[in-house]
Amino acid sequence: MEFIKATENDIPLIQELARKSWENAYAEILSSEQMEYMLSTMYSAEEIGNHLQQPNYHYFLIKDETQDSFDGFIGYEVGYEENTTKLHRIYLTPESKGKGLGKAALAFLSEKVKESGDERIILNVNKHNSARKFYESQGYKVFDEGIFDIGNGYVMDDYLMEVLIQN
Repeated sequence: MEFIKATENDIPLIQELARKSWENAYAEILSSEQMEYMLSTMYSAEEIGNHLQQPNYHYFLIKDETQDSFDGFIGYEVGYEENTTKLHRIYLTPESKGKGLGKAALAFLSEKVKESGDERIILNVNKHNSARKFYESQGYKVFDEGIFDIGNGYVMDDYLMEVLIQN
């Protein structure tokens, strides 16, 4: 597997991978209207383009070299808070599940966080998303929870999770 730094040319691919992943991960958690709203705002070309312009925000595509296909992506921001990196996005296509890509992506992120000098990774996960169990299996712990207004009458009802990175 290979992690490839994304550029503005990759925005359509990121959008496609997000849609594939979301349609699988959130089908029974979010209404189709909320899912469409979130995809169209959080994954608009303008929004992703703005992220790619920021020096501390990074997107990497996850490529399965054996299949010569892209199976997902990771988006994170170093220096989000003091000594803290925020994992904003990690999504894998349904057909890539079980290949160890999620574990590899979190290991890759940990290495990038060490390089940056940060000591902690935080993330939000929907309270009804089974991904919480995956994060816990990788050492992440819930440290808080919150309900976040995302506009248009929708909210994100999330656990906030963290893991400390050993430098």
